[in-house]
Amino acid sequence: MNLIDQTFSRLRESGQTALMPFITMGDPDLPTTIEIMKELQAAGADLFELGIPYSDPLADGPVIQASSQRALKHRINLLDCLGTAKAAREAGVTIPMILFTYFNPVLQLGLERAFTLIQQNGFSGAIIPDLPIEEDREVRQLAERHHIHLIPLVAPTSQARIQQIASQAKGFVYCVSSLGVTGVRSDFHAEIDEFLATVKRAAAGVPIAIGFGISTHEQVERFAKSCDGVIVGSAIVRIIGEAGPLLADPARREEGLKQIGDFVRQLKG
Repeated sequence: MNLIDQTFSRLRESGQTALMPFITMGDPDLPTTIEIMKELQAAGADLFELGIPYSDPLADGPVIQASSQRALKHRINLLDCLGTAKAAREAGVTIPMILFTYFNPVLQLGLERAFTLIQQNGFSGAIIPDLPIEEDREVRQLAERHHIHLIPLVAPTSQARIQQIASQAKGFVYCVSSLGVTGVRSDFHAEIDEFLATVKRAAAGVPIAIGFGISTHEQVERFAKSCDGVIVGSAIVRIIGEAGPLLADPARREEGLKQIGDFVRQLKG
């Protein structure tokens, strides 16, 4: 069984909601990414969404764009990030890892090779936000052949396509909480609960997780009532950015890592 399925099954049995941090790989550098992953796992993260830094991240707001720019200063690429995921496994990271990347890096690597490496380096799922369902047949087939769940995104603007997208989902359905790009928010789409209920019905038992804008324990609790998972991205990436000077100082590195971990502990309550 795919590790994503195992994790959601275990959490459902115990009545828990998955907490899934998003981090940008290579921010502030790849070795530190591994240390951050270990810290977040120890703090209670259930799954990881690992973003590949990209120069033109259309779905990402300014916080995640800035993290990509910090990472790209080291001239890292998809292959570097895949190798870092494998190193994280060897360093003791055991929870599911989901690759978040735009289509072009995968295409440049070669689809067959890319999914072979995604599997070999320890990933259980992949999110490709700029690959619409109407054009994903080849990628979906490759993902299934390599036992990787291709995770779909569905937004409040996708009402006419919810059934089509959610009914084909494996792993979980990523529900976008609001319109626009990623970023911390204090409120959400007025009809968010109706939207989530519609997706849950269409998903027919496949878990649903919500992301985009969630940044507090209260928001995590609010959506835990209707979702199987909650994804926190920009808020964590911002904390990592703020901890940058501490992480760069060997004498204060542990302090910086704890600062990041404490934020996730606070989210879980």
